[in-house]
Amino acid sequence: MQDTFVTIAKFQYSTEAEIIKGRLESDGIKVFLKDNITIDTDPLVSNAIGGIKLNVLAADEAKAKDILNSIKAYSLNDDGEAIVCPNCGKHRIELYSTITNFKSLVSFLIAFITGTLPFSARYQYKCEDCKTEFPIKN
Repeated sequence: MQDTFVTIAKFQYSTEAEIIKGRLESDGIKVFLKDNITIDTDPLVSNAIGGIKLNVLAADEAKAKDILNSIKAYSLNDDGEAIVCPNCGKHRIELYSTITNFKSLVSFLIAFITGTLPFSARYQYKCEDCKTEFPIKN
């Protein structure tokens, strides 16, 4: 079981996957990228096939995940400071789109076609620790 590969992360494009691969290999972790050549050939299929999978040996999974968590970039405010969760006070905040269902997808597509995209796309922050969602403050 320790000689099998497990997927620990997925990336839309190969550039970020290659950077993370290099970082993990520099710490002695064997890394295998799956579907990177397919996506390099045709980047439009990335979402359809689930992106580039970053695989490591099962024995190195915990160490690799710790390294990934230590280098993960989180959202910053306009002054370059980490955004703080209003609920728990932690800094593990990510930006995400609120396009989550069919209705919001149709609204997004109509806005895109009519050229009003910046006014229709809505984004919020989400804390990875307590899962609190809060809006962007201007």
